[in-house]
Amino acid sequence: MVFQRRRRAVAALLSALLLPLLSCAVNPATGQREFSLISESQEIRIGQEADQEITSGFGEYGDDALARYVGEIGSRLAAVSERPALPWSFRVLDDPVVNAFALPGGYLFVTRGILAHLGSEAELAGVLGHEIGHVTAKHSVSQMSRQQLQQIGLGVGMVLSEDIASVGGLLQAGLGLLNLKYGRDDETQSDELGVRYMSRTGYDPHALVEVFRTLSLVSGGAGGRLPQWQSTHPYPENRETHIEEVIEATGQDFSSAGIGSERYLRRLDGLVFGDDPRQGYFSGSTFHHPELRFRLVFPEGWTTLNRRDEVLAVAEDERTVLGLTLASGTDAGLAFDDFAGQEGVRVGQARRTTVNGLPTVRAEFRADTQDGALSGEVTFVELSGRLYRLIGYGTTDGWRASAGSVAATMSSFSEEADPDVLGVQPWRIEIVSLPRAMSGADFLDAYPSIASEGDVLRINRIERTSRLERGEILKRVVGQAFP
Repeated sequence: MVFQRRRRAVAALLSALLLPLLSCAVNPATGQREFSLISESQEIRIGQEADQEITSGFGEYGDDALARYVGEIGSRLAAVSERPALPWSFRVLDDPVVNAFALPGGYLFVTRGILAHLGSEAELAGVLGHEIGHVTAKHSVSQMSRQQLQQIGLGVGMVLSEDIASVGGLLQAGLGLLNLKYGRDDETQSDELGVRYMSRTGYDPHALVEVFRTLSLVSGGAGGRLPQWQSTHPYPENRETHIEEVIEATGQDFSSAGIGSERYLRRLDGLVFGDDPRQGYFSGSTFHHPELRFRLVFPEGWTTLNRRDEVLAVAEDERTVLGLTLASGTDAGLAFDDFAGQEGVRVGQARRTTVNGLPTVRAEFRADTQDGALSGEVTFVELSGRLYRLIGYGTTDGWRASAGSVAATMSSFSEEADPDVLGVQPWRIEIVSLPRAMSGADFLDAYPSIASEGDVLRINRIERTSRLERGEILKRVVGQAFP
């Protein structure tokens, strides 16, 4: 009896909380009622917090004029959407990966990698319009609501939980929002909304078809890896056909609609292409950072990753991790004391020494975690007024096998002195206007690039046999090989 009363009480509470939402939540883009546990103010707050984390992790591309250009196009599209009052934000991330994504609340990102592969302003509008569609149709909000529903439980067994998870817990999503993969229906709807917003702002929506053709070309390169945008946005085989059908259904004549190829391509002149070595790069297992003037030799065979705020390496057996970050402050001893004072961390004897002439404090440690005990070593190094933290750790067995390799890497940290490394510059796109008609092969010969032939053909969407006309505008990649 008590059991039944309790179940009815909790069920009644859930109904009281959820039914008003179910009755009032209307998809602003479609007009259909739909399930949602997240208010608009919560949606914006989620997006704001994730926006800060993503911007910090990836970094914004340092071209204010290009950022304004992207923002102006995005703002025009957002203004004709069903949710113009959102705090829309459009950022260009300093990332070579072909990617674009939207956060709840109207925070949109495109990478310089995807910009390098687009061919017109209308194509950029297509990418932005598609992502705006995900926001206006609340696709991320719907997914998070479903996840939240699973957490609080509406099943007969789950409804008896002592505590009902707060919707505010979704604010912990952070970068996890990037892992929300859209379903085929969401993608189809965003394609349709992208067409809607492009047509309202005077762009030819056929350019959205060209975007997906570009992604198909990119997916055939780089060892067959999918561009990030395609891996998180499922790509139905009939997608291009469906977009054409949607365009035809509008009944509009887009023959004189805006494309803006030359206007867009001129904006790309000087755009960084590929990895930016000024932000750190690997040469074999050696990591160089020209801006911060240091180098570090990682263990051979480990998987490495260079992010704006950290450099990571994972052992071949995946049982040990090694990371390098900038630490707070400038004194290695004080930073070590803060590390040693953490709850659950037990440190060994601190060794105050030098590594390649740099003041250093290092020690072994053990830490208790939810998944068990970890063993590791931490090192703080002072260099040119900055403080670096190197930390390696793993399971007991993993650490036993990798401790020597981690120690060797920590001992390799040194000031960079090679003038070629210190002066290295990124590769950049250079815009070329053809002085005469030629083939794709002729273009490659007349305007050689530092990038691979395949990359140059893909960013221009041409083949060696393509017939190119006089005055056509194309991209080449200029620069020097990294030392």
